[in-house]
Amino acid sequence: MAPADDLLSDPEIAQAYEDVRSDKAPLTWMVLKYASATSDSLKLAQTGEGEISELCESLGNDEAAYAYVRVKLGNDEYSERTKFVFVIWQGPQTKIMRKAKMSFQSGQVKQVIRAYAVEIQTSDTKELEDEAVKMKLRKAMGANYDRQGTNY
Repeated sequence: MAPADDLLSDPEIAQAYEDVRSDKAPLTWMVLKYASATSDSLKLAQTGEGEISELCESLGNDEAAYAYVRVKLGNDEYSERTKFVFVIWQGPQTKIMRKAKMSFQSGQVKQVIRAYAVEIQTSDTKELEDEAVKMKLRKAMGANYDRQGTNY
């Protein structure tokens, strides 16, 4: 297998990662896809400035991809927190060999995309809906100060 440097050799990937992490940059997500059906190299496939639902539009049923997303949580401007989500996408029709390779390669991707609160490995876009992702983030954060679903 190729080392992480070869797998993620596209310099645009590192820049997009930094842009998604930066509060000063407008990017809120990025998607990495394999350069071809037989390649192990990843390329920056798409970036965006919108919600995670916009990102989901770029994930195909027969594709394998990695995504990195900035999510804001909070009830108001004073309690707002920024969290990051790492997504390992394996569309329901992704080839078995690609899925097998991803189990190893995802570790290499994590050497580059290191800072995230939650990892979501899925083949179902319902798991990437805004509220589902925010719920996973709240659980990962521990204390939940939202009054939704509590009996005070």
